[in-house]
Parts: sequence; structure tokens; C-alpha cells
Amino acid sequence: MELSRPRGTRDFLFYQMKQRKMVENTLKRVFESYAYQEIKTPIFENLSLFTQKSGEEIVEQIYYFKDKGDRQLALRPELTAPVARLYISKLQKSPKPLKMYYFGSCFRYERPQAGRFRQFWQFGCEIIGGKSPETDAEMITMAAHSLKELELEGFEIHLGHLGILRGILDEVNIVEKDQDHIMGLIDKGEREKLLKFLTKLKIDDNTLKILLELIAMKGNPQIIGNLKKILKGREKALNALQELEELLEYLEILQTDDYLLNLGIARGLDYYSGMVFEIYVPSLGAQKQICGGGTYNIIETFGGEKIESTGFAFGFDRLMSALISQGIDWKVSPVADVFIAPISPKTRKESLKIAQYLRLSGISTEVDLGRKKLKKILSYAHNRGIKKVVLVGERDLKQGKLTLKDMETGEQILINKDELLNQIDVLKK
Repeated sequence: MELSRPRGTRDFLFYQMKQRKMVENTLKRVFESYAYQEIKTPIFENLSLFTQKSGEEIVEQIYYFKDKGDRQLALRPELTAPVARLYISKLQKSPKPLKMYYFGSCFRYERPQAGRFRQFWQFGCEIIGGKSPETDAEMITMAAHSLKELELEGFEIHLGHLGILRGILDEVNIVEKDQDHIMGLIDKGEREKLLKFLTKLKIDDNTLKILLELIAMKGNPQIIGNLKKILKGREKALNALQELEELLEYLEILQTDDYLLNLGIARGLDYYSGMVFEIYVPSLGAQKQICGGGTYNIIETFGGEKIESTGFAFGFDRLMSALISQGIDWKVSPVADVFIAPISPKTRKESLKIAQYLRLSGISTEVDLGRKKLKKILSYAHNRGIKKVVLVGERDLKQGKLTLKDMETGEQILINKDELLNQIDVLKK
């Protein structure tokens, strides 16, 4: 019988896991420097959690099943809904704003292709109950800060505001359901379908022209002046534009100026209401988006209070692809700092004692467990990338000494056994 992994999934080997762990730890360090705290939610949830937010059609896109108690459950397809459930059940009475971040795998039943898998990982965050331009600016800055810490080059931050588009549609009495459909078409870039739908709604020619002009607008903050002229007399849209202007002022204060205004970002999900942003790495091709987020109201959808949140998530797998394709110097540490090599069978027990002493002293240590000859031990240590080997010889032990070998230079020095820890600490620095 051939054993193979399920379609759309991957195995990660030692070096790949070290790379992923380094990126994960960097993101956690940056997020925690902004006072975000980590949470975890279950990998599976009640199916109704996702159908309530996305409708029954989501069932065709996810993995769902009945458990032995005949309960309908689903592997989570995303993490925003579980975070909302967690907030409603445990955190509603907590002081606001609440800052949290999460990292975990999600599952979607869709056709695997480059950059898309059926099991994938998201690293994201939420700030609940802190709606303000400062909140939005800090969120975008934290995303940019994270990518700079990872030394990712060539990423582009595209920033927009759904309040501008929705303000125009409100003023011509387009109902919320139709607005959501329009946002979805804009998000997918389906201009012809969008034009056809707007015509069907009998939107006046001037409004139609403004909408099409807006979603095509990209540029630096200097385009704000043109936007004010285009939106003249449309108060709701102008109010949203003023919010966007204020956000840009705070971005400048936080020293984040590497972004592009893009009014064509719609984020396709009906709960987004204000600022939206996406981050692209053009070198990835069609699957260039590595991050997306914005301001939204999802808590109310699940029966909670009406409270706005701001959040974003990195597509962790695409972020890894971007870093790997760029040839990042990972500076991955070896498997262990030290290898303990018994030269003869009589020194095996002492070698184990030395290895455990070093481990308990905080030194990553590997010891020969395969009873190899010395030549093979040294070859094994070299292949594992371990730079220091302690040779434990019977004659040396009788004199209270050990031999410390540098695998890079081949140099060997004889040291007192009780100096081993100090010698290794010096070599690590």
C-alpha cells in the first residue's frame, strides 16, 4: 500500500521547520512589542459559527463532519469568527481596547494550486473596541514593522477606505445587500460584471462615473486633493475621506510612509466598514497578496454588542514563499552547540553524565547513542553542523581532563573537566 499525504497538504522537514519557527518567533516578538497577547482557539468549531457569518454556501468550501454525538462540526476555514466567539463568551466585560494575536492552521476544500493549499496557516491580530485613526495607523505600522524585521524586500502596502465607496452608495439609496455584492465584484476585479450590475441598479450616470473613477485611483497622498474635487457635495463619502486623511497623519507620526493609496481595495467581505489595506509581493505573481485587513464589525453578527474591531492576518505560507524566493540568510542555528563523543566503550557512561550536565546548564547537547567508531562520530557531528565536539577518552578522564575539538578549524585543546562549561560559554559568545 502506497502511503501518501492528503491532497493540498505538505510535510515540513527539520530545516523548513527551523525557518518557519524563526519567522513565527520574529512576528511574535514584534506583535508583543506593541502589547498584543497571544490566544488560541480550537482547530474545529461548530459548523454554525461559519454558516452564520458566511451563509450556507460556505459548506461547499470547508471540511465539515458529524461527531459521535451527531453534532455538526467544521475544521476552521479562518480565524476571525473563532476570535469573535471567544470574545463574546469570555471577554466582553474586559477593559477595552483588547489587543490579541493568534497563529494557527486553517482548512479549506478548494483546488490546490501555487500558493494555495487545503491546510494553510494564518498569523493575525485583532484590536477590539479601539476604533480611532491611531488604532488603524498602529495596525498598519505593526504589519510593516514585522516585514522589515524579517528583511523582506519589495513589499507594497495598498491602503483604502470602504467608507468612501459605501458613502456614495448610501447617498443613492443602494441597500446593504447590493452594496456587499458590489464590494465583492470590486474585490475580484470583475469590472464588466460590476458595470453590468451597477447599470441594473439604475445608478445615475454621474455616480456611476465617480465610482468607476474612484476604484481606478492609486497614488501617493497627493491624490487626496483630486478626491475632494471628485466627491464634492457627497457628505458621507467626504467624511470617510477626512477619516482617511487623519489616518495618514498618524502614519507619518509613526514613521510609516511606504504605502500607496488604492481606492479599489474592497476586501470583499460584508463586515468591513472603514479602513482597509492589503500587502503585496509582486515577485510572487498571481498569488502576490501576503496580508490583508481593516476595520470591521463582526461581533454583532454573532449576537454580541455593536463594537468595531481592526485586524489583519498574514498568509503565513505565502510570506514564507516570499522570504525563501528572496534568498534570505536564515542564520539557522545547528542542531546542538556541542557533541559529546566517547572514544571507548568504557567512557560511555561518563559521556552521558557530561551531556546531561551541559543540558541542565542550558547548553544544547547531543551525545553518541549509536555506539559508533570515532571517525563516524566526527563525520556525523560535521553533517549535523555541530561546531564543537568533546572527546571523552579513558586516559584523559583519569587526569580529570577532556579534549575539545573545533570542527571548523580542526584544532584540539586539552582542558580540565571542571572548566568545560566556561570554555563552551566563551566559544558560544
